[in-house]
Parts: sequence; C-alpha cells; structure tokens
Amino acid sequence: MPISPNSPTSSTGRTRVVIQLRDVTRVYQVGTEQIRALDGVTLALHENEYIAIMGQSGSGKSTLMNLIGCLDRATSGSYHLDGKNTTEMADAALAQVRNERIGFVFQSFELLSQLNAIRNVELPLIYAKDGWRSRRKRAIESLEHVGLGKRVKHKPNQLSGGEKQRVAIARALVCKPSILLADEPTGNLDTRTSAGIMKLFDTLYAEGQTIIMVTHEENIAAHARRVIRMRDGRVISDLPIEQDATSQHLSSESDRGTES
Repeated sequence: MPISPNSPTSSTGRTRVVIQLRDVTRVYQVGTEQIRALDGVTLALHENEYIAIMGQSGSGKSTLMNLIGCLDRATSGSYHLDGKNTTEMADAALAQVRNERIGFVFQSFELLSQLNAIRNVELPLIYAKDGWRSRRKRAIESLEHVGLGKRVKHKPNQLSGGEKQRVAIARALVCKPSILLADEPTGNLDTRTSAGIMKLFDTLYAEGQTIIMVTHEENIAAHARRVIRMRDGRVISDLPIEQDATSQHLSSESDRGTES
C-alpha cells in the first residue's frame, strides 16, 4: 500500500507548496502499444525541501523529473508550479518558466566545449528578463559561490570532472531558481569527487535552496531529507529520510563500520 504522498512535511517547518501534482499520468504511444510511464502520481513538494526520487530503470523517475522540469507535459492530471498551472501554459510561457524558475544539473554536465566557465554560466541569462545587463558579474558570483572563483576563464577540457559539475551547478543557480533539479549529479564522478559535489548540495540546501534529485545510488539519496520511491510509474513510498527503511539500514551499516 503506497504511503500518502502528502504526509511528509517540510523538514524546515515551512508549508509553502512550490510543486503540486494531482493524479498525473504520462502515456507514450510506441507502435500499437501504450506505455504508462506515470500512472496517477500525486505529490506536494514544499519550499526548501531536499528530495531524492529513486527507482529502478523504467520506474518513471526520469519521466517525473522531465515533467517537473517542464521539459514534458502530462497526458492527464495537473501540475502547479509556484501556484501556476503549467498544464495550461503555451510553449513560450513554459520555456520562460524553465528559464526563470528551474535550474538543471545533468549527469553529463552539458557544457559547451568552446566556451569558458563564465560563458557557460552566462547562457541562461541571455534568455532571462534583464539578465544581459549584469550577466558577467552574476556568472562570476555564481562560480565563486560553488568554489570556482579561480577557474572562471577555463574551458571544459581544462577542468576536472568535479569542476565541470560545479560549473553546471553554477549555471543552474545563476537565475536564482525556485527549484534545483539534479539528474544523477554524481553519475560520472568518482567517489571522492562525488562526496565534494554532495557537500556542495548540502550547503545549498542549508542556504535555503529547494533541491530535487533523481538518483539510483542509496548513499547519494541519503543526503536528502525526503525520499520518494517509484515503481511502474507510481509512487510506492514517500517518507522523511529518518523513516525510510532502506536509508535507515544504510545508516546503521555505516555506523557499524565506523565502530569496527
């Protein structure tokens, strides 16, 4: 029996809902077959939550992230972002929402190889209202925020994997989005570099940033404060981290390893 998706409260005590999904479905037509990637998903996500969405391949977690990020539309149901019904928005309005309200961090960084770090971070500001007026200053400030103040003129091929991901995070934050969406943010990184990126995410969350992260790695999900687990397009569990059974098991295993 799935846990009620509205049961967890914001870990900071805040109650303002930034994302509200109601009975959302996403159906794809593949030849003569219909694939239900999302099947009646209802969720309320609050301001300054740190959420991990988990599930095996085909569970619907990536489809859910694409929908939350306004990269895709629901087949049925409704999706409200900051109180606005995105389901009824025209494509141009939806694109503006993506640019101004959502910051994306991808597993493969998605940096333009011919541009240095400043130029890569500036890109979202080109399309933002009044962003062009101070975009270089804002890009440098964003890079400094993620610890790359001394690497602002380096191109991607001059940066390590962790530094590339920090540039991607700076780019995601430069428009001051309501939500930071991260898709397997440590998937291409080694363990040590991953730890550094997750420490940065923890800092951003402590500063008030809302973070929604898709991951298949339990140790990465353990940084979140709420874990949503999916299977066959449905939410099967939605719990604060301290009540999530898998996370509790990993925590106890870690504690035993430390004691030994």
